Amino acid sequence: MEADELLVRVAGGDQQAFEQLYGLVSGPVFGLVRRVVRDPAQSEEVAQEVLLEAWRSAARFDPSRGSALSWILTLAHRRAVDRVRSARAAVDREQREAQRAHHPAFDQVTEEVEASMEREWVRRCLNRLTALQRQSVTLAYYDGYTYREVADRLSLPLGTVKTRMRDGLTRLRDCLGGAV
Repeated sequence: MEADELLVRVAGGDQQAFEQLYGLVSGPVFGLVRRVVRDPAQSEEVAQEVLLEAWRSAARFDPSRGSALSWILTLAHRRAVDRVRSARAAVDREQREAQRAHHPAFDQVTEEVEASMEREWVRRCLNRLTALQRQSVTLAYYDGYTYREVADRLSLPLGTVKTRMRDGLTRLRDCLGGAV
């Protein structure tokens, strides 16, 4: 029996006619959908939706306007294109939402300005120290020398360097306390 006759019988509720129609058109429907959708699992789902739609809307088929296979393949093509568009729209929505929700972890310009301001504040506070305190603190904290190495470089006793460092760091802390 031909697809046109089967579809007319399906419109009347004939389940056996639908089984025969299904066997006849399911291959071409899946093939068309697969070419449009590409994903095998999605293609199977869309093909099932199309065949279910053919069962439900068989009464809308008009044999004078074309063949049953053309009508069903038109349904398949439309449904497949809708699925692809829907998937693209979902991806686009997710990307837009991700861009909207993305907040940089920090504002680089702000960070650089704050670091520059902090460096300037430290420089000002270092300049308030005596020359000997500034020299000891600079050697230890900027040049990485130990207290003993600072004492050796400055040819001073270790106790004197420790005292200068303690006094200098206390003055720095007091000065920088206003920066916080």
